[in-house]
Amino acid sequence: MQLRAEQLAAHLERELRPLYVLHGDDPLLVIEAADAIRAKARAAGYSEREVLTVLPHFDWNQLLAAGGNLSLFGDRKLVDLRIPGGKPGKEGSAALQAWCAQLSADTLLLVTLPELDWREEKAAWFTALADAGVAVKLVAPPLAELPGWLAGRLRRQQQSAELDSLKFIAERVEGNLLAAHQEIQKLGLLYPPGPLTETQVRDAVLDVARYDLDGLRDALLAGEPGRVARIVDGLFQEGEPPPLILWAFTEQIRALAGMRRGLDGGRPLDGLLKEARIWGPRQALAKKALQRLSTVTLAEALRRAEAIDRLIKGIGQGSLREEFTRLGLLLCTPRAAA
Repeated sequence: MQLRAEQLAAHLERELRPLYVLHGDDPLLVIEAADAIRAKARAAGYSEREVLTVLPHFDWNQLLAAGGNLSLFGDRKLVDLRIPGGKPGKEGSAALQAWCAQLSADTLLLVTLPELDWREEKAAWFTALADAGVAVKLVAPPLAELPGWLAGRLRRQQQSAELDSLKFIAERVEGNLLAAHQEIQKLGLLYPPGPLTETQVRDAVLDVARYDLDGLRDALLAGEPGRVARIVDGLFQEGEPPPLILWAFTEQIRALAGMRRGLDGGRPLDGLLKEARIWGPRQALAKKALQRLSTVTLAEALRRAEAIDRLIKGIGQGSLREEFTRLGLLLCTPRAAA
């Protein structure tokens, strides 16, 4: 059974399965989901717990032994298996599939994994786990959905905020849900239950956003100049090497330029997106960018990227941060204005 993160609480109110798999890209969500499962297990009589962490040279016989070593007093047991590398290997794959073939009501297996790609989700060991138990994918909400996530967290502590205030918080905690959680908790400590004013939110919330190159690419496609400027500034503050930032820009520009040429030549967009290896939600962002950007604008963007490359190599004068910001703003400019 596959569940979304928001479905887990309702599921645990109804039942408790003997096997759960948690995988995702955000530590906070994985920790909270695991805590909820462990709490439900304790309430159901799983009073013993054994933690196994799969490190190099891990002996998978420990897992099978943990399932067989039950208490003399008949207590139920939770086996907490953590695979930080995300891949159990051949021996681990066999051990996990063997476990799935002989589930016991007296032993609950909780497996936690990092984010998996589509190939790993189709692997025999993961398919066996998901078919035998419950698999929950825990993905941090994108910036557009983050205000709603924050509003839900505020409701838990009987507080609320206007949409503008929620957007203000979201911009400052983007990419860092643990910090977002801490900021919400801080608001609960500072102010009583009820509506929060914009002044209260702005006075309390720090700028703790964590930016990455994927976020930069998404902001460029979406045409969000303010967000692009914040991400460029954040990447420089975090010490991201300028050649890597330039690579993110140029890869995006070249992909868009290739698709723009294809569209101008009468080729179908779906085929162009496939060739550019743009999948999922990013397809909608790419379509939006192609409506906004012309061949002339993309050619100018490549010319500016070449100038930044020379600047990185010490040829010419100027501020790299400012030049990256200008390049980002060009890519966010509507076609007519450009």
